Amino acid sequence: MAERPIFVPDFEDNRFYFEKNVKFTWFSGYANSQKQKSIQSLHNNAKIEFGLKNILEISTKSESPLGVALSAFNLFVSTNKVTKIPVEAAYQSSKVFELGGPYTDLRDKHPYDIKKDHRLRESGNLRYFKFNRTIWELEPKTAFYDWLYIKALTENSMLANKLLEFDAFTDIAFNPEFSLNCQARAAAIFVSLKRKKLFNKSIMIKNNFIKLYNKKSIESNEQLRLFND
Repeated sequence: MAERPIFVPDFEDNRFYFEKNVKFTWFSGYANSQKQKSIQSLHNNAKIEFGLKNILEISTKSESPLGVALSAFNLFVSTNKVTKIPVEAAYQSSKVFELGGPYTDLRDKHPYDIKKDHRLRESGNLRYFKFNRTIWELEPKTAFYDWLYIKALTENSMLANKLLEFDAFTDIAFNPEFSLNCQARAAAIFVSLKRKKLFNKSIMIKNNFIKLYNKKSIESNEQLRLFND
């Protein structure tokens, strides 16, 4: 058995999402078919336990073409008026460390190759992010990644609108014990903003996004997760 979170948009309270842990059968192996069996088990158990109907896996392992397209490896975001790169490339190339960065040349690499770049591991502690001349501090945690992913959604409206058809989102590769950012969480936040009619262009301004982010308590306590009691 394994356990992974599922992210459910919250349309009523002062939260943007609930994070629910679900136990399911894990199918070991590197083949996509094994990952998809694990996803099916995760979704089936989530539907039974929480009464959810439409769940979308957002990752390159998703059985849904929409879920694959919405992966941070495939979803593109603009860095200027003419250049668009994958969200993952935008995020990694924005990191500024104690000993270097941002390494903007990473924007030209495939996301799979970016993960292997030694500079991301050997440049000391992460200090902040710099994207399009804007500095993003490390707090609130996940704010920059969530903003970047949501920005990409605003630039890909056909994909973004399809998100509104789903009740919850998962990312089979995301393990909160080892990772912090999650594309499924960012998607849930976007859907909640849209459903609550809180989304507008001004929200995407950094200071406004952070104010809303803090006000609505996207972060919880030290676990950085929200649970539905």
